[in-house]
Amino acid sequence: MSEFRKASRINAIEVSEILQIGARAAALKAQGRPVIVLGAGEPDFDTPDAIKQAAVEAIWSGETKYTALGGTPALKQAISKKFQRDHGLVYTPDEIIVSTGAKQVLYNAFMASLEPGDEVIVPAPYWTSYVDIIALAGGRPVPVPCGAETGFRMTADQLAQALTPRTRWVLFNSPSNPSGAAYLAADYAPLLEVLLQLPDVWVMADDMYEHITYAGFEFATPAAVEPRLRSRCLTINGVSKAYAMTGWRIGYAGGPAALIKAMAVIQGQSTSCASSVSQAAAVAALNGSQEILDQRRASFQARRDLVVEGLNAIDGISCPRPEGAFYTFASCAGVLGRQTLQGRTLETDADFCAYVLEHYDVAMVPGRAFGLSPYFRISYATSEAELREALARLAQAVEQLR
Repeated sequence: MSEFRKASRINAIEVSEILQIGARAAALKAQGRPVIVLGAGEPDFDTPDAIKQAAVEAIWSGETKYTALGGTPALKQAISKKFQRDHGLVYTPDEIIVSTGAKQVLYNAFMASLEPGDEVIVPAPYWTSYVDIIALAGGRPVPVPCGAETGFRMTADQLAQALTPRTRWVLFNSPSNPSGAAYLAADYAPLLEVLLQLPDVWVMADDMYEHITYAGFEFATPAAVEPRLRSRCLTINGVSKAYAMTGWRIGYAGGPAALIKAMAVIQGQSTSCASSVSQAAAVAALNGSQEILDQRRASFQARRDLVVEGLNAIDGISCPRPEGAFYTFASCAGVLGRQTLQGRTLETDADFCAYVLEHYDVAMVPGRAFGLSPYFRISYATSEAELREALARLAQAVEQLR
């Protein structure tokens, strides 16, 4: 028998480094090691009871069949109300699509719009899946390094320099995974002014962490900041992070009807509709009381402050205070070049994270996984007790370096 031959389109794509680190951490745990995993990209809270109840009622009322390809009328109506309530954006049902997670929304959009060699500008650090999905769709990701000196945000000058005749999309993620950095309306304005002059360049806004922002931060989204771009802007969101519904797999987007129709073609030949029961739960999430968002935001903010202060107290570590999400993205430049007790010199952020995991049982993700080194990401979506213990181990790990 001949050996399996994989498709060339995935030759340069591997399983996410985040998942690889998670698998290594799980293997160490299975050996009885007290590993603390700070790599999870999901809230540690449970889905609110009212949302669960809506799902149960949907099951018992027989809402267990296929739904319309792009989402149930009830969920599209709830999404339309959400966009108008939060941003003053008006989307009709044919301008909304519901998918099996926001990742599928991204996949649909790129598959439906990119020709081979088309470019997508992606500020780095970026969520790891962005560049791989773009590549799978035949596009070329164009990372723009945005370090701590710009608050991990892209500037108008950087955008202008990255644009070429092949640019098809500019992708924003605010608040960001992995940095937690977020764009105010004033931050977006000069960027969108550049794009107004380029009618063939479209804007994609991944707003998944919209409801997890801190200290009175005023969230903004490009289509609302610059209405003249609405006709070429796709605004992506979902219920995963805000409502602790990662496993329910519901993402959605609002955008021009022609784009949404093309995305539905891709979805129709992949997953078809999203789960009917999950869609019913999402209706309850979007239409129900939003008070729990404030409660959980306060808990995340307390954890953020704990982690930022703890990291900045460690010699050689520098951590900006993120505006949102539930991640810190700290620099480990100050510890590189140092040597472990085992005689190994730490040369990269990946070396540093591997050292901390193997010898101090704390799993973190190196910045290289997100396109920017030498940093590392910590997810503080876990208990304060675990965070304190992890910070103590991390401090000890650095103290032991020569």
